[in-house]
Amino acid sequence: MKVFKEEQRFTQTWLILLLAISVIVPITLVVQEYLEKNSNMTTNDLIITLVGVLGSVSIIFFFKLITRIDEFGIHYQFFPFHFSLKKISWSEITAAKVRTYDPIGEYGGWGLKGGAFWNKGKGKCINISGDIGIQLVLKNGKQLLIGTQKENQAKQVLETYKNKII
Repeated sequence: MKVFKEEQRFTQTWLILLLAISVIVPITLVVQEYLEKNSNMTTNDLIITLVGVLGSVSIIFFFKLITRIDEFGIHYQFFPFHFSLKKISWSEITAAKVRTYDPIGEYGGWGLKGGAFWNKGKGKCINISGDIGIQLVLKNGKQLLIGTQKENQAKQVLETYKNKII
């Protein structure tokens, strides 16, 4: 029995820098307002505002994509949108392959994408970073692409279970 496991998070340097820069401006403005002589802002207001700004920016670091491929099928979870692993059994899959894709051009970026708002024909995409994904075509006509950073391992495990795709 061969099992593929992967866990990904938003930890890209460019993203962290962008978030850090985007937090500096509102924090600077709030602190300046608090330090003004005639300010109506209380210490509680300052603390609540700073916690709100930092909390809203840091929530992205709670996002996590978990992928598991085993003899039962392909399982995925994109926390906090999915609280448990979603299972796609081998009997539901028409085709499964690892491919290179254009995250912005095909799906509009990274995260939970596709469906109603962007390029419906491509199906849904769940990704964290990069441009490699596990493309699934399901018997019900739907498509799902799950991003991966482990291209070779994903190819190997899909090859192992290709006989389960009927």
